[in-house]
Amino acid sequence: MIHVEGLVAYVVVIGACCARILLRRHRQPESRVAWLAVTLALPYVGVVAYLLFGETNIGRKRAARLKQVFAGLPAPGLVAGSDASALSPHDRARFGHLFRLGETISGYAPTGGNRARLTEDSEAAISDLVADIDRAVGSVHLLFYIWLDDGSGRKVAEALKHAAARGVNCRVLVDDVGSRALTRSDLWRSLPAAGVQVARALPVGNPLLRVIGSRIDLRNHRKIVVIDNRVTYCGSQNCADAAFLPKARFAPWVDILARFEGPVVRQNQHLFASDWMGAGGDDISHMLREPMPETQAGGFTAQVVGTGPTVRNSAMSEMFETLIYGARENLFITTPYYAPSAALQAAIRAAANRGIETTIIFPARNDDFAIAATSRSYYRELLEAGVRIYEYQAGLLHSKSLTIDGEITLIGSANMDRRSLDLNYENNILVCDHEFTRAVRARQQDYVGDCREITLAEVVSWGVARQLLQNTLAIVGPLL
Repeated sequence: MIHVEGLVAYVVVIGACCARILLRRHRQPESRVAWLAVTLALPYVGVVAYLLFGETNIGRKRAARLKQVFAGLPAPGLVAGSDASALSPHDRARFGHLFRLGETISGYAPTGGNRARLTEDSEAAISDLVADIDRAVGSVHLLFYIWLDDGSGRKVAEALKHAAARGVNCRVLVDDVGSRALTRSDLWRSLPAAGVQVARALPVGNPLLRVIGSRIDLRNHRKIVVIDNRVTYCGSQNCADAAFLPKARFAPWVDILARFEGPVVRQNQHLFASDWMGAGGDDISHMLREPMPETQAGGFTAQVVGTGPTVRNSAMSEMFETLIYGARENLFITTPYYAPSAALQAAIRAAANRGIETTIIFPARNDDFAIAATSRSYYRELLEAGVRIYEYQAGLLHSKSLTIDGEITLIGSANMDRRSLDLNYENNILVCDHEFTRAVRARQQDYVGDCREITLAEVVSWGVARQLLQNTLAIVGPLL
């Protein structure tokens, strides 16, 4: 016998959830369909899942605090100045729209006079970072999604302690989930004891209470280093050994990291300041008002692009897509995690279909089984369009890089998956420079030497069971 009250409650709960899914702003159609399917197929489980993971919400108090912090900082477009001549007339005509888009995302204007070099590898990157900390005289600011208590993590920590001992203002911000092992360690406790200021980004607190007002899985995935307001690092590398002990069987983790000097440093400082102060750190806005160092002649144009759940919706996807559509000769992408939006997948296919030499490298062995299967569900479409796909064999290729036409590079923390596109806070730097792009492109080509090319014939031969698994996991992607 059907209980009328139970049926009414069922209809009200499911109806309200479905209405919320349909009315929620900034949701892609495939995401709405996926959530509706789960809610209707598994009613109460679907409702609970949607309440926990269905909406991009960091919480009202956090959002208000971030808004207040931003209001107290100098306007992003003014922190490093805007240089209308940063791009040559040719580059302005050819690439100006890329930097205009970047400026609409996080407010940072393109700025000239920048210089950069790639670090040789993960070990060399940590050595370079420690050397810069050892030379610091005023301030050292570090933000990492993952910081491990391993060889690299301890080297950087010791350098910070020594810097603090000689009077350098050292500030460390780590994500509360990504670096949870560190924040429960003696190494973490030793930092404030030595005079290093520390903070946790997006602290979880009580998980049962946290899920009521915000999503636990919205994380700060950025990797930012700013030293003495004159040097910054940007790339994919966390503060950890390449051996990456928590997931050692996938090692080595292969990253890319660049050391920048010039006005773009001040933009990264601004991004760090917003995160640091938003996490309850002291007011460092005065550092953004310090006189800019004299710009060196001959530097290149660069721009910081910071994205996240409190920035314009789908901003990271817009950046990727616009860069891809801007390619005229060649496009080369490396990304460890690929679960694209329909628009991003279409943009890459369109590049190959219009005759652009298009290449993507993924890791052969991924630390995330679901994302690996999801990535491969897109291979056939890409290959049929003419995209060359390689899988890296010599470890987990964690490098996130994009180059076009030997002139433009995007390097930073963002993957081409739903987390980076919609959920996580990310930081990237857009560069217009032949020399730097040539260096990044050479690094990408080095990766190819440790890759196996994936062919259309191979993908077509995959069994039905494998295809079912991959395509099913791809459907789940929009839910997160």
